[in-house]
Amino acid sequence: MSDKKEQVKPLAPAAHRLDIEEAGTFPPEYMAAHHRRCIKCGGCVFAILLIIVMVLLVLMFTVFRVKDPILKINYANTQDLDNRTDFGPGHNLTIEAHVSVRNPNVASFRFSNVTTNVYYDGSIIGEAWAPSGEVRARRTLRVNLPIELRADNLGVGILAISSYTRISGKVKISRSIKRNFVVNMNCTMNLNISSQGIQDQNCRRRVSL
Repeated sequence: MSDKKEQVKPLAPAAHRLDIEEAGTFPPEYMAAHHRRCIKCGGCVFAILLIIVMVLLVLMFTVFRVKDPILKINYANTQDLDNRTDFGPGHNLTIEAHVSVRNPNVASFRFSNVTTNVYYDGSIIGEAWAPSGEVRARRTLRVNLPIELRADNLGVGILAISSYTRISGKVKISRSIKRNFVVNMNCTMNLNISSQGIQDQNCRRRVSL
């Protein structure tokens, strides 16, 4: 019975083994170029993100910044005087105030009731209200408020009266960009009984959050 000789696979030549080991590495020039490309890509991504953040900040402080609604009494006139020069019990008169609400925002301004009180000599002599509503973005809503004045204590000539108007509402641009407002306006004016007109009207507006 003849002995079987083990067949051993000869080792690869040293030069061939060196080529296989070096095949798994990259030349220094390739690695340097790859590194530069990575730096350029990272720089481009950072620059794009920075531009996006800056644009968002600019929009938040300009277009998307919530601005105060503007309440204004354009004019007021009298009704139902019938050329009377004096008043007594039961002789009332009506002032019609023409009020405008301007919304400078990019979203609608939704408000609740508009209320107005008129004072003479420290006492309320008339009041009026308008229903809730909505002022669309960058639009102006005009409201007429007829105010019936209780003229029992009014005299003749020129009467110094004042008014207080209040409107509350909300501007909502997004879930995170919204604000509630209360707009107050105090006005002083002279009611000329003889000419049936409003003179020397002066108003001051104040907005609270």
